[in-house]
Amino acid sequence: MKRIQLAGYQAKHFGWSVDGRVATITLNRPDRKNPLTFDSYGELRDLFRELVYATDIKAVVFTGAGGNFCSGGDVHEIIGPLVAMDMPELLEFTRMTGDLVKAMRACPQPVIAAIDGVCTGAGAMIACGSDMRVATARSKLAFLFVRVGLAGADMGACTLLPRLIGLSRAADLLYTGRVVGGEEAAAFGFYNRLVDPEKVLAEAQALARELADGPTFGHAMTKTMLWQEWNSGLGECIEAEAQAQAICMQTKDFERAYHAFAAKQKPVFEGN
Repeated sequence: MKRIQLAGYQAKHFGWSVDGRVATITLNRPDRKNPLTFDSYGELRDLFRELVYATDIKAVVFTGAGGNFCSGGDVHEIIGPLVAMDMPELLEFTRMTGDLVKAMRACPQPVIAAIDGVCTGAGAMIACGSDMRVATARSKLAFLFVRVGLAGADMGACTLLPRLIGLSRAADLLYTGRVVGGEEAAAFGFYNRLVDPEKVLAEAQALARELADGPTFGHAMTKTMLWQEWNSGLGECIEAEAQAQAICMQTKDFERAYHAFAAKQKPVFEGN
């Protein structure tokens, strides 16, 4: 069986550090509130796939630099190019983003999200894909897909979010794209705990160390069974959403939203 050590891993598109048996991933484009790019999506997916074979990492913390978690896909580096893509390319992209969530769920290590500030779009889905979430009252959670003319179905949102907070609340967030503060998200059950901003990363890392010091094989089995015992497989749900989202990316409303954002205007959707 393949076995590797990842303590010396050199990340290209985000921060990676290891303290003992706990690794911390830091999205580090703070000037843009840590958006994802094609490259960071792909590298994160590949890293989580490699964590399956890592013998030195027992828990992972996922966070963002500069007081924000993640603002989602970069408007200019991702959304702009998507407008010009054809269907096969769009489906390749939506499958890649869904593969990140699947890789997070498939790795045996518990993943703890340390969330402060903006946590929107794909960032919100990284939070969903994590095993637990430590956040701040000032955090801002939103599933913004509808705001760019797309479906709320993205990266497994329509299967993960209802299981975290219930179908009715999930419908509210996915249909409206509204911003939810930390206290409301904690009341929903989305966050496991709220802490002060200056303590959020340390609290998440302390929780990760506690888990890393526990029965790691048992934790891995717990993680497997928590997700395996759903009625529908996550992979099938993500594939269905990848197809749905790729179709939505061909609409004029998606293109209108990009041009409006680029012009710093509010998009006007026309339903086509």
